[in-house]
Amino acid sequence: MMKAVAVSPWCLLGVLYICATVDATSIHPWETAGVLPCGNWDCKCAFNQQRGCCCASNDLFSLETSVFTRLMAISGGLTQLQGAIEDFMGGQKVAFTATLNHLGCFGPFTSNVPVPYNNVTLNHGNGYNSALGAFTAPHAGFYSFAFTAFSDVRLAGERMYHQVRLMKNGVVIASVWEDNREDSKDSATQSVLLQLDRGSQVYVDLVSGRQLCDHQQNHNAFSGYLVYPSH
Repeated sequence: MMKAVAVSPWCLLGVLYICATVDATSIHPWETAGVLPCGNWDCKCAFNQQRGCCCASNDLFSLETSVFTRLMAISGGLTQLQGAIEDFMGGQKVAFTATLNHLGCFGPFTSNVPVPYNNVTLNHGNGYNSALGAFTAPHAGFYSFAFTAFSDVRLAGERMYHQVRLMKNGVVIASVWEDNREDSKDSATQSVLLQLDRGSQVYVDLVSGRQLCDHQQNHNAFSGYLVYPSH
């Protein structure tokens, strides 16, 4: 009887220890420290109801930051690419306009002669040479050209007799002409689109035996521009 009584206190102490241990483990260390493991997130939600639903915000925030950083990098790359394209195209802006400012009549000559359009009002890219009256393509590409042939013989009954031709590397591309005594002045215009290699030459020549009488009115004009590069 005394042995049974002696054991009971130990059993009681064991039970109390186990209960105390269970109760201690039921208290989360962050609750005693007063610090939430997820900042201001509800730990009851995170650990008792939907585990991970709130603390996953850290991973989501990291993912958002990563995506934003990559988007900013892509945006910066696109800006640099746009700048490079603008610089490249800026270096390929080619256009010119020139007129013939000649006292009296130009011609006639015993051979075909390039018309020296000497009054240059635009020469973007420096492709046009007024001394030669020729345009040399600084870049390969598709170019638009136009020229106007005008002549004024002034006196009724005089023969208007001119013929000018647009030439590409010595080959006739287009031409205009006039041969009559019915008009004292007349003009004609041609425009063409040409594919040129770098270094190709385009000019307008006056056919031998013909003349252009502009009398410094700048009606005879030659112009062209790069539509877009081919390489």
